[in-house]
Amino acid sequence: MARKHIEPFVDRDIHFKKLELKGIPGGYNYKMLSIDEDTGACTMTVQWDAGYRQPPSVAYSDVEIFIMDGALKVGDRVWAKGGYFFVPRGVSLPAFSTEKGCFALVMYNDTEPHIVESDQDMDGAEREGLIQLATYDDMSWQMPTLFPQTATGCLLKLLHFDEKTHAMTFLYTMTPGFKQDNISYHDCAEEAYHVWGTSWMMQFGNLPTGGYFWRPAYVNHGAFASDHGILGFGRTDGDLHNHFHWNPYSNPAENADRAAARLIRQKPELNKWMWTKDHNHFDFEYAAAYTAESEDERVHIHEAMHAMGVEHDHDHDHHHHHHD
Repeated sequence: MARKHIEPFVDRDIHFKKLELKGIPGGYNYKMLSIDEDTGACTMTVQWDAGYRQPPSVAYSDVEIFIMDGALKVGDRVWAKGGYFFVPRGVSLPAFSTEKGCFALVMYNDTEPHIVESDQDMDGAEREGLIQLATYDDMSWQMPTLFPQTATGCLLKLLHFDEKTHAMTFLYTMTPGFKQDNISYHDCAEEAYHVWGTSWMMQFGNLPTGGYFWRPAYVNHGAFASDHGILGFGRTDGDLHNHFHWNPYSNPAENADRAAARLIRQKPELNKWMWTKDHNHFDFEYAAAYTAESEDERVHIHEAMHAMGVEHDHDHDHHHHHHD
């Protein structure tokens, strides 16, 4: 989910455009909130016109949908406000339609928006990962289990959790009078959309209904407050750890250094193993995650270790040359 820092942004300030792509029926209108310019992965607010109909389809991307207004008939069931879908790549979504129109958040996590008409799953598709939730009616608000915790008055509904990366999708609320007086940053990218309500943040002031941000890792944010409360939709691309501090002027590089120092201090044996043992670190739990790209990154780390004179083992597969 590598995208540019977008904050603050309010989608009410721009007009809808027609999404005119091959295979997508007419009546699909969008506002682009953020986009990965390399892959086309994106987050949009979408207005499907009254009478819109889409055939059964699959996508080469995980797709998430959250209904904010109107209703959407998916297969034989009508989903109202609060309906949420996580559709893994290659899983067929039944035909859907809206009688009077539907307003939703739509996220393509891996590619540009597209559909491939099909009522069959692709080979290897993980149908067991399909999620369909009536989040307003069937889920209760929970106190966050994240540590360090946010201030009292911030509640969550967890919609999707990736066991491999700990990326997550969630609803959150700030209750009326909520205040958090410190600064925070995370080791992951974070995005959020205000479904309803206004909150204040020290860096940017008030963010109203329709407010949005895409915030890369290690960017300072906070303090926060909300007079009347908000309902928000949020996502991360990794484990959400709250690094709290009190310096609003630190930059992302300094924050990343502080996070790394905290890892070394709190998990010294893990840090030692990462630097001095087999630094390929093959992922035996999720072998598919071990890509050529991640190998290149590990080679880069290996070369840096040589440059710094760090002692380490060489029981790995890639080749390198030592220089005097």
